[in-house]
Amino acid sequence: MGGEAATGAAAAAGLGAEGRVKSLGLVFEDEQKSSYSSGETVAGHVLLETTKPLALRALRLEAQGRARANWSRSSGHLGLDTSGSLTAEVEYLNIRQNLREPAAGEGIILLQPGKHEFPFSFQLPSEPLVTSFTGKYGSIQYSVRAILERPVVPDQSIKRELQVISHIDVNTPALLTPVLRSHEKMVGCWFFTSGPVSLSARIERKGYCNGEAIPIYAEIENCSSRLIVPKAAIFQTQTYLASGKTKTFRQMVANVRGNHIASGSTDTWNGKTLKIPPVIPSILDCCIIRVDYSLAVYIHIPGAKKLMLELPLVIGTIPYNGFGSRNSSVVSQFGVDMSWLTLTLPEHPEAPPNYADVVSEEEFSRHIPPYPQPSDCQEEICCPLFAYIQEFRFQPPPLYSEIDPHSGDIEETQTVSFVL
Repeated sequence: MGGEAATGAAAAAGLGAEGRVKSLGLVFEDEQKSSYSSGETVAGHVLLETTKPLALRALRLEAQGRARANWSRSSGHLGLDTSGSLTAEVEYLNIRQNLREPAAGEGIILLQPGKHEFPFSFQLPSEPLVTSFTGKYGSIQYSVRAILERPVVPDQSIKRELQVISHIDVNTPALLTPVLRSHEKMVGCWFFTSGPVSLSARIERKGYCNGEAIPIYAEIENCSSRLIVPKAAIFQTQTYLASGKTKTFRQMVANVRGNHIASGSTDTWNGKTLKIPPVIPSILDCCIIRVDYSLAVYIHIPGAKKLMLELPLVIGTIPYNGFGSRNSSVVSQFGVDMSWLTLTLPEHPEAPPNYADVVSEEEFSRHIPPYPQPSDCQEEICCPLFAYIQEFRFQPPPLYSEIDPHSGDIEETQTVSFVL
């Protein structure tokens, strides 16, 4: 294990001090583990290979984690020079361990030539840790460092980054709530207006995870004289705070485009999907760095400012399990898409007119009704409920039949009956 780890995932460094330290490395017990969370145990080994006897004062392990925001000041108003930088730091992790130290009364440790392994293990704090992040004006970083304290020569060290994640469960009630926005904009210049453009948009819930596709429901009405184009995008907003000042950085991480909508036309997005790319989860619990997401549904209007709706998003880590408010969201969706079912069905549907009432007796006598009504359905409904048309105020056309001139080509005939 020692040789392979030191040359592979150990991030070994060739260090030469009088030719005695050949390599120094640090490996985690589970190199396949991509991230850690609060309360979990981090374990591994420090790997050391020497070519000659090596004198040490101590071998220490340090685990640190902090958030840091920093950006340069810009020139102030009225020509005042406000150059410099704004900086803020918050510490989340600070653990120190002695993996090897001299016995009482002795000043040094003497290691013999060869390969040495020093195991380590520590537990992350139980209080929530902020997710690792590197942004435009700051970062949240965790690391584990092994330090060789040696007499006479400078200390030598090896460091590994530790990825930490703060889990967000999108199944919480607050993140399962649908989000709806609507807005209208008059298009024109000065008092020459061409008409309004209206937009309403909805998403089924506020919380999603990486890789999920967000169904977007939108209604767009173009009463202007312009040709408009609806679009949707996911934006990431980074906010930094230092010395009472804030700095923001906003970027688009995914987008989708709709069809052009001509003047006087409307368009509907009935679940148009926008897939979330691999992005870090939302960071909502750090006092100097915050990462938010939003879904923007907007309309590009030539010659005018775009009409935009922003729906708040939270990118979580624990995926939607399909329960919770799913029933309510499905009911609300059906309440929109199938609202015609709320109309009252007539207790006794009105029958269509008799064929004999709309044709002459002579024509009627020449035709034999091709679809006789079965005797067992005189007083009962013999077909599914949805076979009954809801609206009977408009009389349906009479049944019409004529003799097929190619009836001789039909090998088999089957009697069919319709009950109205």
